[in-house]
Amino acid sequence: MRKIISQCRKELAQFQRERLTLALAFILPLMALFIFGFGVRLEAKNIPLSIQDLDLTPVSRTYTDTLFATNYFEKIPNFKLSKSSIKSNQELIDKGIAKVVVIIPPDFSQEIKSGSISNVQVLVDATDVNNARVIKNIIYATTLNFSKSYKLTSNPNKILAHIRIWFNPGRQESLYIIPGSYGVILWIFPSLLAAISLVREKTQGTILQVYASSISATEFILGKAFAYLLIGIVEAVFIMGFGALVWHSHFAGEPSSLLVGTLIFLMDSVMFGTLVGIRATNEIAAIQAVIIIGFLTSMLLSGFIYPLRNIPFPLNLISNILPARYYIEISRDAYVRGSGWRGVWFAILILVFLGLLIFNIAKNKLKKMQLSD
Repeated sequence: MRKIISQCRKELAQFQRERLTLALAFILPLMALFIFGFGVRLEAKNIPLSIQDLDLTPVSRTYTDTLFATNYFEKIPNFKLSKSSIKSNQELIDKGIAKVVVIIPPDFSQEIKSGSISNVQVLVDATDVNNARVIKNIIYATTLNFSKSYKLTSNPNKILAHIRIWFNPGRQESLYIIPGSYGVILWIFPSLLAAISLVREKTQGTILQVYASSISATEFILGKAFAYLLIGIVEAVFIMGFGALVWHSHFAGEPSSLLVGTLIFLMDSVMFGTLVGIRATNEIAAIQAVIIIGFLTSMLLSGFIYPLRNIPFPLNLISNILPARYYIEISRDAYVRGSGWRGVWFAILILVFLGLLIFNIAKNKLKKMQLSD
C-alpha cells in the first residue's frame, strides 16, 4: 500500500507542474459542457415556413396565425420570396430557404363556411427525416385544432386521453442533455490524462526505472489510477457544479447512487486510459485512440443523443460494453427520474465488472512489457 501511495503522490506532483494537463483537466471539460449544453438540440425550433395564401380572407389568415402561434415556425422574410431566382414553392424547398411550405387554396374560406373540408397542400423538406416527422405532426395537430374551432371535425371521440408528462413536465432539453454530457466528458478527459501520463513515462524513459524497481504492475497501475481518480473527482464536482449553476440541474431524488456510480465510472475511465497508454507508442497515438475508441463510441453508441433501440446490429452489441452507456443511465436517473438504487443497481454492477476487466487486461499487458524489457 505504501508503494501505491508513493506512486500516487508522484503522479499528482507531475500533474501540478504541467500547465497543459491542468488546462486539459478543467478548461476543456468546461468548454465541452458548454458546447453540449447549448449546442446539442433535439427539439425542432425556428423552422423556416413559407405560406402561400391564395385565399386572402380572415379565415385563411387565422389559420396562418394558428401555425405561427405554435412557436415552432419562423416566417420567411418577404424579401427572400421576391428574388427572381425563386420561381415556385418547390424551389423554396430545393434551395433550402424553407423547410416547409403551406399552400392555402383560393376557395379555402368558402368551403369551410359551407361545412365541407378544404384541402391544404403542405410540402416538407425530408432531408432530415426526424425533423420532417416532427413538422408533419405539428402541422397535423395544428390543423386538427383549427378544424375543431370551426366545427369541421366529425362526431366527438368516444375516448379522450388525458396525457400527463412524467419526470420532466416542462420538457426541458437540458434535463436530458446535461446529465448525458457528464458521462461523455468524464469518460474522455480522465482517460486522456491517464493515457498521456503513461505514454510520457515510456517516451521519457522513466518507465525503465519502474521495471527495475520492486514495484509490481498492480501497484504501479493502482498508484496512477488513484492519482487520476482524485483529479477526475475534482473534474466531476467542477462540471456538475457548473451544470447546476448554468442549467439549474438538481437532483431528482437521493443522490447516493450517483456518487457511488461516479467513483466507479471514473475508475473505469482511468483504467481505460491506462490501457491505451500501455499500448500506445507516443502521445499522438494515445490521443487518437482515446478519441476514436472513447469519444466516438460514447458520443454515438451510449444513448447520449440517439436511443439505444435505434442503433442497428451489430453496432448495438458494442453499446453493451461501453461504461458511458451505464453511467448515463445513472446520471439521468439521478437528475430526472430519481428512482435511486432500485432503478440503477444493475448499471453499477456492470460498471464494476467492466472496470475489473479493463484493469486485468492492463495489468497483464504491463507484465508482458516488463518481461520483454
